[in-house]
Amino acid sequence: MNKLLFIDDEEGIRRSVVRALKNEPYKTYTAENGEAGISFLKNNIPDIATVVSDYKMPGLDGLETLAIVGSINPEITRIILTGYATMEAAIQATNQGIDGFLTKPFDNIELRAKVHTINVRKRLKQFVSEQVYKKIEKSPGSLKPTSHEVSILFSDVRDFTRMSQQVSPYKVAAFLNNDYFTPLGEIAYEYNGTVDKHIGDSIMVVFGSPVECKDNAIRAVKTGIKMQKKAKEIDNKLNLKNGLRLKIGIGISTGRVFSGILGSLRIKEFTSIGMPVNIAARLQGMARGGEILISDSTFQQLPGKMEVETLPSANVKGINEPITVYRVKI
Repeated sequence: MNKLLFIDDEEGIRRSVVRALKNEPYKTYTAENGEAGISFLKNNIPDIATVVSDYKMPGLDGLETLAIVGSINPEITRIILTGYATMEAAIQATNQGIDGFLTKPFDNIELRAKVHTINVRKRLKQFVSEQVYKKIEKSPGSLKPTSHEVSILFSDVRDFTRMSQQVSPYKVAAFLNNDYFTPLGEIAYEYNGTVDKHIGDSIMVVFGSPVECKDNAIRAVKTGIKMQKKAKEIDNKLNLKNGLRLKIGIGISTGRVFSGILGSLRIKEFTSIGMPVNIAARLQGMARGGEILISDSTFQQLPGKMEVETLPSANVKGINEPITVYRVKI
C-alpha cells in the first residue's frame, strides 16, 4: 500500500503531476473525475496509500470525493488540490478531517515535498489515538496527569503463543492487524473508547479519559459484547485457516485512575494507571475464550436489563480481600 491516485478534470495537470512524481518510490495513477477515481480505488484498495483530488470538478467535487475515499479506507492520506481563490475552503477541509492541501499553481519540488510531508504527518497520527490527538491539537496543555473515573477494558487472544509459533511472522502480523486490532478497535471507537495501547496480542481500552462521560461502565460492557460477537464472526470465517483462530477473553473494571501524558524527554504516551487497570487485566486473564468478566464496581453501574451471573470471588495482586466477579451473558 504505497501508490498515489491523482484526480483532476484537466488532462494537462494530470500529465504534469505524473512527470513530477515519476522518480518517487511509488507509482502514480490518475482519474479524470471523482466518480472515476472512486471506482478505481474500490478495485485497488490494498494498493492506494494517498489520494489527491482537485477541489473544483464537474460531478462530485473534491471534498465529496475525499469524504467517500475516507469511508472506503480511513487509512488513506487525503489531500485537496485548490487554487488560491478557494484557499479558505481548503483550510476548512483540513479542519474537517482532510489530511492536507496543495495550491495551484505548484512547482514540482513543492509538490513532491508537500505530498511527502502530509503523508508522514498522517502516519505519525496513527501512533496516537484519535481522541488524544484531537485533545493535543485543540489544547496542548490539556492532557496533564489528573485523576479520572473510568472503565478499563482488556482483551486478549486465547492460545496466541502456540498459534504464533506455527505460522510465519508475516501471517501473524496480518492476522493481528486485519482480523483483530482493526475490527475490534473500530468497535471501541464506536462507543467512544480510547485505545490506550496494544500489548502483544492484548488491547487496552479506556472509557472516560481523555473523553469524559458518565456512562463509562455501560459503554465498556456494550463494547465487550460487540467485540465478542465480532470475534466469533471472524473466527467462523478463519475456520482454522493458516492455523489461526480468534477466541478472545475480556476483562472490565471501573474506578479512579491516574491519566495523562507520561514518559521520558524523548518518548511519551498518554496512558492510565491505577488499580482498575490491574483488576481489568487480571479479569481478562481469568476469562475463557468468548467470556466477559467484570468487577463489582462495573456491575453496580449497569442497568438491570444487562444480564450477568455471579462467579466465585477471586484474589487480585495488590488487594487484600478477594473481589466479586461477574460474567456478562452475551
